[in-house]
Amino acid sequence: MQSKILKELRFCRHLSQEQLAEMSGLNVRTIQRIESGHNASLESMKCLAAALDVDIATLQQESLIMNKQDENWQNLPLFLKLWFIFNFLQLKPQRSAAVRAEWWCHLSGFLFCAIGLFSEAALVGGLIMLAGTYLFTLLKWQGDRYGIWYDKIQSSSNAT
Repeated sequence: MQSKILKELRFCRHLSQEQLAEMSGLNVRTIQRIESGHNASLESMKCLAAALDVDIATLQQESLIMNKQDENWQNLPLFLKLWFIFNFLQLKPQRSAAVRAEWWCHLSGFLFCAIGLFSEAALVGGLIMLAGTYLFTLLKWQGDRYGIWYDKIQSSSNAT
């Protein structure tokens, strides 16, 4: 079993290790061991697959890639689907693109605000860029909340 897949699935479903353990009927320590890279028994994999509503083959994949047929994407309201598509100008929203856009907006916003000491127009542009930063932060939060990213989520720092 790939430990990263288990963490990503757990993270996408907003579950703690304790919650997953309770849902699967496994011990929390077993979940911790599997996520740290130890091998899982077939019985543990069956319990985890049932709790996460996936098949065992999904738990054994090298990486987790969401597709449009995924339940999370299908259940997403239309306005949020359009929000993601138009913000990234791509049909497969990636979290890494949101992070890059957020950093560029921050950087350019602060730079323009600094130039704003000499030019009012630059100050206004800087404030608009900083507002854009917070919109991309909101977009990242919604993507994490609904689990719709097409690239892998970096869940090591967010996992419990």
